[in-house]
Amino acid sequence: MSVYIKQNGAVKRFDSGDSWTILSPIEENIKKKIEAMGKPLKDWDIQINYGIKTGFNEAFIINHAKRDELIAADPKSAEIIRPILRGRDIKRYGYTFADLWVILAKFGSHEYLENKYPAIFKHLKKYENELKQRGQCQYTSSRRVNTGKSYPGQHHWLELDNNPSDKYLDDFSKQKIAWGNLCLNAQYAFVERQYFINAPATMIVPGDKYLLAVLNSKLADFYIRTLGVTRNGGYFEYKPMFVERMPLPILSDDDKIPFISLVDKINQKICNDSSLILIEQEIDKKVCELFKLDNAEKNYILSLNK
Repeated sequence: MSVYIKQNGAVKRFDSGDSWTILSPIEENIKKKIEAMGKPLKDWDIQINYGIKTGFNEAFIINHAKRDELIAADPKSAEIIRPILRGRDIKRYGYTFADLWVILAKFGSHEYLENKYPAIFKHLKKYENELKQRGQCQYTSSRRVNTGKSYPGQHHWLELDNNPSDKYLDDFSKQKIAWGNLCLNAQYAFVERQYFINAPATMIVPGDKYLLAVLNSKLADFYIRTLGVTRNGGYFEYKPMFVERMPLPILSDDDKIPFISLVDKINQKICNDSSLILIEQEIDKKVCELFKLDNAEKNYILSLNK
């Protein structure tokens, strides 16, 4: 089904799957230039995935004291406990670790948890009733009871939601860009290899500093926000389905250097707040030049609030 709307003297067609954001002529031109210059991230050789989905954070996400308690009871517990960041911990170009840890009870781990990690099994056992109430533990993805397994749902109640495999978990140990789900503006950060991410926060693997600079720019944020609806208060839901549609030019290593250098200055935290503003302004200008915006278009983007 298509809907036709008169906008700025012209009739525009919107297909049922399109965002119905109404843009001004200059915004339309900028959007077209971005799409003409770049290749959508979904077509890059990267993975864009949600973070860990536990289905019940109280059982699987623990504080430092509980981590120490589990390791003291059984040192092998440390093998499947990792530091984790929530969306609220992730900021522009950085993050704050709240000293929270995730128990990596992957798909199939119910077969060995009790014998191999008895302290963790005992901890999870306390939440058995609540864990069994998760939808994924009651039904398969088709909302039917699983008759071919010893448990009725997609996975055993001892395990994390979404059936995390070794391949998926291994991605968290790679260089990555992560961001929170609901934000007032772009909030992408490099996250070190040892940290896991808690859904609905999302990550790109592998990430690089050129990609990080562009995603945090005013131009990229403008484009991504045209794909969805901004909520009351200015909040936008940065879903993977929006971010993966952002087109970026693929640059050579040499052409990435100016972006990398600016991101390094921010990450080194050797400058004051006014210097950080100037660096981000320089990134915004370079991104506008990258997409060949004319002066009027560039000034429009640079005038937007972050």
